[in-house]
Amino acid sequence: MTRPEYTLLAELRPTPVAHVETKIPLIDEGEAVGETAEAYQYFRDQMGRQDVPGILKCFGTNPAFVRQMIDISSTVLFADGYLTRQQKEMISAYISKLNSCPYCLDSHGFFLLVHGAPKEVADKIIAGDVDDAVLSDAEHQLLLYVGKVNGESFKTTKEDVQQLRDLGWQDEQLAEAVHVAAMMGLCNRVANAFGLPSQGFLDLQR
Repeated sequence: MTRPEYTLLAELRPTPVAHVETKIPLIDEGEAVGETAEAYQYFRDQMGRQDVPGILKCFGTNPAFVRQMIDISSTVLFADGYLTRQQKEMISAYISKLNSCPYCLDSHGFFLLVHGAPKEVADKIIAGDVDDAVLSDAEHQLLLYVGKVNGESFKTTKEDVQQLRDLGWQDEQLAEAVHVAAMMGLCNRVANAFGLPSQGFLDLQR
């Protein structure tokens, strides 16, 4: 399967950065052997991108986990579901901003643009200025909700959910929004702990 963001990346950066310095060492593609190498190839086969992203290399010491992350992200993050891919990228970029994750913010900000978000909207979300973003009230409130899920999920209420229902969101969409926010929280924390730097994807479009 090919994805437009990966096709564009291959055009904009035909020779990806081979190695980055991190706080915890990664297993780079040239060093991967056995089940880790097989898991990296599984990524290429499933996602249609030839260079393995740093976030997956963070799990390289556990090849089974690599495969599970690929399977989860290919269904939860990188596919239309109850939410569109653009809506998922809005959530992913916003959560990454809230969690101060330069690696994921750059990636998902780029993906947000590729999947059709107007530049002025993407720029506001990337900056965390969702109150000023050119969003519908429904999208604005959804982002505020997932922000609460990210930072204080124990404080979410039935009233929060009902407010979103009243704006037209279906329960299946709200569940998926929570899944995307939680998945990004995991990725943000792992990326930050390992010390993954921004890949500079957004700079390629500017």
